[in-house]
Amino acid sequence: MKEIILDHQKIAHTIRRIAFQILETYSDESEIIIAGIQGSGALLAEKIAEELNKIDQISIKVVSVAVEKRNPGSNVPELNIETSHLNDKAVVLVDDVLNSGATLMHGCLPFLNAGVKKLKTAVLVNRNHKKFPIKADFKGISLSTSSFEHIEVVFEKNNDRAFLK
Repeated sequence: MKEIILDHQKIAHTIRRIAFQILETYSDESEIIIAGIQGSGALLAEKIAEELNKIDQISIKVVSVAVEKRNPGSNVPELNIETSHLNDKAVVLVDDVLNSGATLMHGCLPFLNAGVKKLKTAVLVNRNHKKFPIKADFKGISLSTSSFEHIEVVFEKNNDRAFLK
């Protein structure tokens, strides 16, 4: 049984709020890198970037971070950009759901040696089940769930939604 926890309108509103929070945090920057964890995180990153472009004229670059979500520590995350382009840049690492923190923690690895100026994280749903010392700097909603429940985020044209299963 699926329970909708965020419908299309709520997700759109949440993305707009996150975009404003990012702009407030990085108000002194000329460029922001929005790095999405492959899959739904990358789709959310694109949507945040679109919203940022509607709000402000700041330069936004979207990149993708390839992390094995089922086993994040099994490989070194890969970026679709040369790390030299990240030197002295402000970065927001984006994923759809923060559960244990393993995916976001491993997703940070490529940025640690790239000389980024600031690294913040953004998620649509924070489940409060962290096993790693990472937090969401920008979050849509926090939801305390049992470890048996699952959150699924679906991005479809005019029908974005997040389910609790």
